[in-house]
Amino acid sequence: MIRYISRMPDRAWEDAAPRTVALLGSTGSIGTSALKVIEAHPGLFRVAALAGARNVRLLAEQATRHRPAHLGVLDEAGAAELRALLPAGYAPDIHVGPEGYAILAALPDVSTVLSAQVGAAGLRATVAAARAGKVICLANKESLVLAGALIRQICAETGAVVLPVDSEHNAVFQALRVHDVTRAPHAVRRIILTASGGPFRGRDRAFLSSVTREQALNHPNWSMGAKITIDSATLMNKGLEVIEAYHLYGVAPESIEVVVHPQSIVHSLVEYADGSQIAHLGTPDMRIAIAYCMAWPRCVDTGVAPLDLVRAGSLTFEAPDLSSFPCLALARRVLAREANTPGGAGLPVVLNAANEAAVELFLHGRIGFMNIPELIERALDAHEAEATNAEAPDSTATKNPDNAHTDRYMPMHDIDHIEALDAATRRRVRHWADAAGTQGTGNA
Repeated sequence: MIRYISRMPDRAWEDAAPRTVALLGSTGSIGTSALKVIEAHPGLFRVAALAGARNVRLLAEQATRHRPAHLGVLDEAGAAELRALLPAGYAPDIHVGPEGYAILAALPDVSTVLSAQVGAAGLRATVAAARAGKVICLANKESLVLAGALIRQICAETGAVVLPVDSEHNAVFQALRVHDVTRAPHAVRRIILTASGGPFRGRDRAFLSSVTREQALNHPNWSMGAKITIDSATLMNKGLEVIEAYHLYGVAPESIEVVVHPQSIVHSLVEYADGSQIAHLGTPDMRIAIAYCMAWPRCVDTGVAPLDLVRAGSLTFEAPDLSSFPCLALARRVLAREANTPGGAGLPVVLNAANEAAVELFLHGRIGFMNIPELIERALDAHEAEATNAEAPDSTATKNPDNAHTDRYMPMHDIDHIEALDAATRRRVRHWADAAGTQGTGNA
């Protein structure tokens, strides 16, 4: 049964031209692709705000070209650097840090927010956009992983709209439109997410224990940022997307499946009760999904070369190898808990925070590739043990977030609690890595 996270856009938003857009994460791969779409259709969009965290030079170039009234950066040092790079006579308001991003997401003259920050850092802005009733083109899957139930609740209260930009969920979203599932929500039997398998498809654990940063960043099909590229290599990206699907579509966890499709031509599928499967195919280019959401309900030219099925050749599918790539199984473990416990007793927050911390450690050469799932599993086990102890009648456990756990007393509908658990989990994972003294040895 499909219970989509929000309503669809209303006629007033559809008819507005130009649409005023805030691009959060404008200097990343999604943001730069979105600007290409915007620049190809100047009558349809107007950039009202840009935010680019650390890449201040690129942000200054984008701002100079589009002249939005509002910009966002990570810190005051970045704000000072940005002011120095902007041309004379152009003095936008510059907002700083997570709260600054949240301000941009809720600007009164913005109708559309592209949430494309990387990781948990995007949560506050996504929630702010939802509370302001915006149309949210969501590329930040972590927002739903961390606070999917909260965002669903806010959308119901404010009329905010979520349109999925992730290529897999955009494919599912399009496949669901083939049948009017609002009239027949029980028509859907399964959602099938495809995974490229990353650069190490078919490799065993022995090989993976010695792979380098450079090897892991060499994705065969997609050009993405470093963090999401590593997530693709470990299959954690697909694990997060399974949790995202649960919140986006309101389906049972057992109705969400993953298949490895190394050609990245079929972006995902929906299976219906009659046995048919509707697949979305296309050239692997994020401009397709971005334009589908930002230009909704229009279908606009993206500049992407059409898919040539003859040249594409054979399309193959296989089951994921959960022994070599255990991150997907860890995400399913978390989702099973979340489906039975509101907020999953904090486990989705722990999963994501431990993964982000471990990926950062790997990218800096401090742990090995297979340490990533090991540290995540260790964090989940520790958190569950502490939560269980906290629930015991004779427990002396405290509700201190520095203990890196949350229990039934710490609701995951509160962003402050989510961020406290996120920070504590990151500290814990870094402490384990420091204590082990790992230097890419696989022994964290």
